[in-house]
Amino acid sequence: MQRRIMRELVDWKDRRDRRPLVVRGARQVGKTYLVEQFAREHFGNLVSVNFDKTPEKAGFLRGHDVTELVRLLEVDSGSTVTPGKTLLFLDEIQAAPEWLAMLRYFYEDRPDLHVIAAGSLLEFTLTEHEFSMPVGRIEYLHMGPMTFEEFLLAMDEKALVDFLGSWQPPGAFPAPFHTKLLGHLRRFLVVGGMPAAVRAYGGEEHMEDVFRVHQLILQSFAHDFAKYRKRVNVGRLRKVFNRLPSLIARKLKYVNLDQNEKARDLSDCVELLAMARVIHKVRHSSANGLPLAAEADDRDFKPLFLDCGLVCSALGLRLTQLQLADELTLVNDGALCEQFVGQHLLHQQPAYMQPDLFYWNREARGSAAEVDYLFPLDGHVLPIEVKAGKTGTLRSLHVFLREKGARLALRFNSDMPSEHLVARADAADEPATARLVSLPLYLVEQWPRLVANARWRTT
Repeated sequence: MQRRIMRELVDWKDRRDRRPLVVRGARQVGKTYLVEQFAREHFGNLVSVNFDKTPEKAGFLRGHDVTELVRLLEVDSGSTVTPGKTLLFLDEIQAAPEWLAMLRYFYEDRPDLHVIAAGSLLEFTLTEHEFSMPVGRIEYLHMGPMTFEEFLLAMDEKALVDFLGSWQPPGAFPAPFHTKLLGHLRRFLVVGGMPAAVRAYGGEEHMEDVFRVHQLILQSFAHDFAKYRKRVNVGRLRKVFNRLPSLIARKLKYVNLDQNEKARDLSDCVELLAMARVIHKVRHSSANGLPLAAEADDRDFKPLFLDCGLVCSALGLRLTQLQLADELTLVNDGALCEQFVGQHLLHQQPAYMQPDLFYWNREARGSAAEVDYLFPLDGHVLPIEVKAGKTGTLRSLHVFLREKGARLALRFNSDMPSEHLVARADAADEPATARLVSLPLYLVEQWPRLVANARWRTT
């Protein structure tokens, strides 16, 4: 499986100011597979320790003597750790938290070594253990599920991916390609981007195998709940976990999770699932400028689940239901498409940045409005709307354009690419205008390039 985050690993390998790298992400997004593939392609040797499978190896750590530690790892692996030729991989490092603190000494005493650590539930490790984190002496790489184009590559559709990356407006977009890509999109919505599910699907529509893998992944998340026992009621956490897939892409009201529980208790459960990266909180921002986080409201947010395929399995949706639907709006009121776009936007900034995403709403009586996503672009705030079908009202987007004076907006839908001028405000003479770029959902990874080249068609 080809993961585009590999490019950032290669850049890290070749940088002179390289620090030990920690790959962060939810369970089963492919962290271990990625690092092992990286070692095969770019190093002659891999020395790996999995602290979850072999917890006793955490005992190799004695003091801060990196030279002695490397010697023990060499004896244990039966191979030599050679600078520039060996990758040292500390997997499931959350099971040996003291090794996280040890990474600073690799940076200070052996900067010639390439050291990568990976783990899930790291946020819990960082909050539950008292040790000095090596701030400024390590760097992070944030990893999510496979993207739609990575899914296409796994389906042997490289030529189609190359076309998406090279198509340049105002050139015509071939209608047969559009139809084919919408078909692949429907498959991806159900299969999702968890590597094990993509592997089980295998391009031969083994959907029962996919559903089985999804259930195993969901069960593995639930198995982790026992680790949260000191923080929350596990039964309550399980109820919240089971309820959230039906509430994605909508402002979360705790009464919709459980009418019989206190909001504070439910909030604690949501926070833990966010720390585990099972869900992500899309926070409201007033969007008066950048950074968006400066005006974010932590109490006003929409949940996204880790992966659209997991959402479908949790809700009992099948591929045949999407194939029979003329419009994707029929599926969970279009929330699944908003999930699809959101999980891609989360990881479209450089992987060294903490994934963060925002939306905008106004809840004034009689004039409520909501824009699905906000994204920083060239020093401005870009409003993004997601429509599952070909049409749909843009009233909220018009409100945002008028109130914020934005000059550019992006819409994802299931129609062909297009570009329009839309009115930003009511005026007696000539109304101010903004440019609206409309792209089909399957171009979600190409939008930064296409929006940068806007003005390719005005109708």
